[in-house]
Amino acid sequence: MAQLTKLLVANRGEIALRIIRSARLFGLKTVAVYSAADAKSAHVGAADEATAIGPAEAAKSYLDIAAIIAAAKKSRADAIHPGYGFLSERPEFAQAAADAQIVFVGPRPEVMAALGDKVAARRIAVAAGVPVVPGIEIAEIPAAREFAAVAGYPILIKAAAGGGGRGMRVVAEAAQLESALEAAAREAAAAFGDGRIFVEKYLAHPRHIEIQILGDEHGNIVALGERDCSIQRRHQKIIEESPAPGLSSAMRATIIEAALKLASAAHYTNAGTVEFLVEDDNFYFLEVNARLQVEHPVTEMRFGCDLVCEQLRIASGGKVSEPAAPSGAAIECRINAEDPEHDFRPATGTVLHLNVPGGPGVRFDSHMTRGAEVTPWYDGLLGKLVCYGANREEARGRLVNALSEFALLGVTNNAAYLRDIIASEQFRDAKLSTHFIDEFFSQWKISAAEIDAAIVAAAITAGDRQPEGVASRAGAGRRSPWDGLNNFELWGSRR
Repeated sequence: MAQLTKLLVANRGEIALRIIRSARLFGLKTVAVYSAADAKSAHVGAADEATAIGPAEAAKSYLDIAAIIAAAKKSRADAIHPGYGFLSERPEFAQAAADAQIVFVGPRPEVMAALGDKVAARRIAVAAGVPVVPGIEIAEIPAAREFAAVAGYPILIKAAAGGGGRGMRVVAEAAQLESALEAAAREAAAAFGDGRIFVEKYLAHPRHIEIQILGDEHGNIVALGERDCSIQRRHQKIIEESPAPGLSSAMRATIIEAALKLASAAHYTNAGTVEFLVEDDNFYFLEVNARLQVEHPVTEMRFGCDLVCEQLRIASGGKVSEPAAPSGAAIECRINAEDPEHDFRPATGTVLHLNVPGGPGVRFDSHMTRGAEVTPWYDGLLGKLVCYGANREEARGRLVNALSEFALLGVTNNAAYLRDIIASEQFRDAKLSTHFIDEFFSQWKISAAEIDAAIVAAAITAGDRQPEGVASRAGAGRRSPWDGLNNFELWGSRR
């Protein structure tokens, strides 16, 4: 077993802080890297050392392989953890680390390359006997027309390289096919430098189920249950939970077996996720995420483990730990800097006030502090709020309460939106599919009371009194929370 001593974290924000904390538990010194925009970020101060790697633009900092490898050499780090996003699934980054004789905390470059290409991954799945969505690999117009005529519309066009919904098009009728193929290829080429696309049958009402896997260099591969990630916005997950509600024990066991077969066929090592679409009584392989997932805390809470420490143990040459028996239920929601009322427009600003919820079974993974700057340069994830309970309903109730306690002022965010989803009858009854948002929450609006509550919190934080015009909404004869507050101005303009 290799003796690692120092870990460079090739990421930023919440996940960088998360990795630093576990690396410290594992006995490693840590090195943070940061761009000019992140010089005061929490992960920089949390690490034992920190190295600047470039300007704010991700392409010139967090996506600059040469700069990160140089920082690792300069700091004498003997391992690199990529986190998620940025370079985490780039085989050339894993190869650059190997060439520099630095341990990469993740799968081998050749495995990452094979699984990162959706067409190649699909072939591995077929060879391993894992079901895939009916489709064709070559998306030329005549072949696509022939496939659609047999499979029936709608069909789905997907990029062979990359993900996140880019290069993806749903085609409802033959008249749209040619233009959709061309547009998808252009978008894929622009996003990933690879314009290859393929075509699949479009599933009308699927659930998104994923299996957490861990593999080591000794040939051991284990699965740590499943997560339901069906609630998505524009193919981006916003709520994840484990176990998947309503999934039969037989279906769960079959999907886990398929994930392990595929991982074994790919000779997978370290942490990863095998993702599936489930519709009716059928399931289909979707893709492999060859890295740690954003939603990994729900698995940690159910299995009582630390997946980052497991990654470090495997990267050190150790054997994967045998998973403990899972218990209870956990639900995570992603609090993002965005405006749900206005087409989820990205938001920026300075955190003026932050109230973090607490209590049994409540976890908040974040790099946010009062005074933190949220810039337009990077992903808008502010934090992940996760709640655990003895069962799904207890976890759901705790998450509703936690979201009600949560307050972050100065940066528009989706916390109230998430709370209303978690509190909804549809979520309570687990009417889950990848179309959940479109079906039930496409017209969501924040209430006036919600706005008033935010201003109350700001007023109390500032030690000021009620803004004008709000008390009138309390109604005649009712005691208003504004009664005891002093004069108050919000950002210099009286309301």
